[in-house]
This record gives sequence, C-alpha cells and structure tokens, in this order.
Amino acid sequence: MAPATSSRADEVQSLLKAVEDLLIPFIRSADSPGTHAHQNGTNGTTAANGSAPTKTSLVEYKKPEELREILQLEIPKEGRQQDGLIEVLQKVLQYSVNTWHQGFLDKLYASTNAPGVAAELILATLNTNVHVYQVSPALSVIEKYTGQQLANLFGLNGPRAGGISVQGGSASNTTSIVIARNNLFPETKKEGNGNHRFVLFTSAHGHYSIEKAAQMLGLGSSAVWQVPIDKQGRMIASELEKLVQKALNEGRTPFYVNATAGTTVMGSFDPFNEIAAICQKYKLWFHIDGSWGGSFVFSPHQKHKLAGSEKANSIAINPHKMLGVPVTCSFLLASDMRQFHLANTLPAGYLFHNDDTAAVSNGSGNDSEIETESPEIWDLADLTLQCGRRADSLKLFLGWTYYGSEGYAKQIDSACEVAAHLASLVEKHPDFILVSENAPPCLQVCFYYAPGKQFVYQQGTVSNETQRGKDNSKVTELITHAIVPKGFMVDFAPPSGDEDAVGSGKFFRCVVNVLTSKETVESLVSAIENTGPGIIKSLKTQGST
Repeated sequence: MAPATSSRADEVQSLLKAVEDLLIPFIRSADSPGTHAHQNGTNGTTAANGSAPTKTSLVEYKKPEELREILQLEIPKEGRQQDGLIEVLQKVLQYSVNTWHQGFLDKLYASTNAPGVAAELILATLNTNVHVYQVSPALSVIEKYTGQQLANLFGLNGPRAGGISVQGGSASNTTSIVIARNNLFPETKKEGNGNHRFVLFTSAHGHYSIEKAAQMLGLGSSAVWQVPIDKQGRMIASELEKLVQKALNEGRTPFYVNATAGTTVMGSFDPFNEIAAICQKYKLWFHIDGSWGGSFVFSPHQKHKLAGSEKANSIAINPHKMLGVPVTCSFLLASDMRQFHLANTLPAGYLFHNDDTAAVSNGSGNDSEIETESPEIWDLADLTLQCGRRADSLKLFLGWTYYGSEGYAKQIDSACEVAAHLASLVEKHPDFILVSENAPPCLQVCFYYAPGKQFVYQQGTVSNETQRGKDNSKVTELITHAIVPKGFMVDFAPPSGDEDAVGSGKFFRCVVNVLTSKETVESLVSAIENTGPGIIKSLKTQGST
C-alpha cells in the first residue's frame, strides 16, 4: 500500500537515516588506519551471518556464481518496506568495491565526494527531466551556464559557445559524429548516408566508442580509419593527412577527425594544432575526445597539453572521471551551439512548444542554413539525441561551487605529482620496467614487473615472441589478482604501437586519482615486489612439471 501523502516526508526521513547509518561507516572504513597501505580492514558492514568480515575494506571479492548463491536475490510478492531494503543494502555494501578506498587505482574514475553525494540526493528528490524548460527551469539555466563556463575554459568564447550534458563519454562522441555529419552534409539528416562512403579518423590509441558509434550510425567499422601514433602514443598528423588524401583518391567522403586528450592506456595528448590545420584544409569536423584528460583544463600547470583545443568544433569531457563528480557526468562542448540544434531538432509539438521563430533552419525543409539571429534554445532535449535527460550538470555545478576553480586545480596538480612519484619509483626500482613516460602525460602509470629488469619466462628461456608475451601477461595478471586481498586494485593492458621496445605482453596500468596519496603508491610498489617472487616461482614450477 502506498503511504499517505502527508507521511511521505517522514517516510523519506526514516529511510534516509537507516541508509545513512550504513553508508557513513562504509565511507569511513576507506579512511581507517591501514587503508593507505596494504593492511586489511572492513567495509563498515557485518557479514550475512552477523560475524565481522575479515577481508580488505576495498572489496570482498567473489566469483559471479558464488556471489549469486550468497545474495539469493528474489522479488517478494508483498513489499518488505524499510527492513527489506536495508537487508539488501547490507549485502550490496559488503560485496561491492569501495571506490573511496585509497587502494582503488583500477579505472579512470574513483569515488565521489561530499558535494557529489549531496548532489545525487538532490537530483533524486527533484526527480525531473531536463528535456523541456517548463518542467526544469532552474536546472535548465544551470546546465546552460555550466556548459558555457566549461566551453570558455577551453577557449571556446564565442557568443554561441556552450555545451550540453550527455550520458557519458561514448554518448558524447557518438553525438558529435551525428552533429558533424548533419551539419557538413545536411541532406543526410533526412535521406541517410546515401551514396556517401564516409570515413572517420582516430588514432590507433583512440577510444573504441568511435568504432561503436560508426556501427550504430550505419557507417560500419570499416569507415573508421586508424591513424598511426608516435612513440609517445600521439597521433602523427602527417599520417592523418596521408589517409585523408587516400580516402579522397578512393572516392570516399572523409568528414570527421577524433583527436584524444588523455588516451585510455598511455594518457597521451594528440597534437591538436597540427590536426586542426589539416581539418581546416580539408573541411573536416575536428572533435577532441577529452573524456579523460580534458579535466586538465582546470590546471594552469597542465592546461598547456590542451593547446589548440580552442580550434575544435566539438569537445567531450567527463567530470566524473578526474574531478570526483558522481558517475555519470559528461559534457559535449562547442563554439556554436546552433550547430547542435540544426543537427538534432525535430518537430514534436507535444513536447517542444517553442515559437515558430525559434527554429534554427529557414523552415523551408532545407535545414542547411543557420539563422544569424536564431534565438536561445531552452528546451535542451532539442539539442541532443536524448529525450529523457537527467540533470547531471547540477553535479558538476555544485562540485565546482564547493571546491572552486582553484580547488579543482590543486586536486589535479596533486594527482599529477603522485603519478610522477610513482613513475619515478618504478623507473628506479630494480624489479620494474617503466612503460609510461616520466613524468606521465596524464594520471596513469604503466609498467612491468621484471626482477633485475629482466623478464622471467615460464620455461626459463625465450622460445619465441608469442611465448614471451604469454608469460609476461600471465605474471601481470596473477599479480594483479594477488594484490586485491592486500587492498589494491590496478588494471592491466596489452601493448600496442612501439611499446614492444621494452618487452611484450600485458603490463600494469595504475590510475592515480585526485585523492591518492604518495604513501599509497609506495605501498603499492611494496605489495607488488613482495607478491611477485611467489608468482614467478609458482609459474616456473608449473612449467617444469
């Protein structure tokens, strides 16, 4: 039975208090003594049988089949109200990764923070849709303002500069391709790709979402051409131009270039000024995927890596990755938001109630021209591929208000110092081989475990390239799993490009975040050096039997 209207506030208050009593210990456990090193702690909950858990407060890891048996999930016929919800939450917390933990160095994001938690609660309470201004007036104004301020940071300062929030980095990239195609080739908005054999360009280290978008948009994977990279993992501009000319000579239609600010594995920044010049020469849409490294724009010390970004037609940035904004929070920025409207607007009188004069096109069915004096668009869904839109922009706005631009800058600079410290530890250590640059271009540090800076092989000798890669990968993977009970989660990745110069096989990819301490990365190095010998001994034993 639904609660009486007059009691809804009391019901919320009671439930939030019960949830808070579990969440606060969960967060606090990440800051308890030992979590900066590799000592065990608890996640602030009790085990299902009432006994205190003995696993690390980072995660009590179980295989999927085991966890399914433990959770014993079921949907009751009759609601179990607060008691049932709290019982489920206890299990969720016990068997979830605590991203507040210092040892979580696994992905391109970490925990949120106090303003992030508050923002999520506010959005849940408002529970509105930022698709039309009528139902979300304050949130629409905040999104427009926040997008404009972000765009200005990148040097997009025109009167129509701004941005919109999108579901994530992949969605931002996909949306940018739609906007590029529909603006550069307006007929495709109604007629489809037609006889065009479109080509998109991205670096060999670009994010897979570009190829995924090409599949979704009917372009196909073969329409995505990978541009070779240099030893630092950056797109080679001269190779890009060669590929553009090749596409033209083959009668194809090149139209879009995706450059990257902070590649997923190596954290590289492409040469934006050089790429912009090529895009201008061949009239290509210049997009920057700054989902990861774009947040460097907040740091006066790191912003130089984004030089040339002001020449981009569109830029993606994910504040939920580096700035601690809750997942998800992504923006797509541009120097002229009218292009977003031209590409995405459709007549929907039941939803958008703008006056006829609000249309960007000339209304004749030819949507190829942008009116010089077109009015401001306040129904934000008319700028995007979405209809249902959560007000994720509020999360960045509140976090930005809480910390200020200088606060964000200090957090990023601190994280860069810690990443450089880790890279130096690895480079100087006798049992590690650094793959990343020192200092790293972004916040991830890639390296191999190799005692005496020599790779150790399962069979004792190097039989061939394939076996070498398999052995190195096995060592990396096993160590990665073995340090989880010690309170550390790091990722691993396969080599590509010129990284074979330092070996082959998968290497560690450790991602520093804005809360990571120097003590934590020092303890990580100790955990790996203490775990590695046993792993290699075990592999050699297996290889000799």
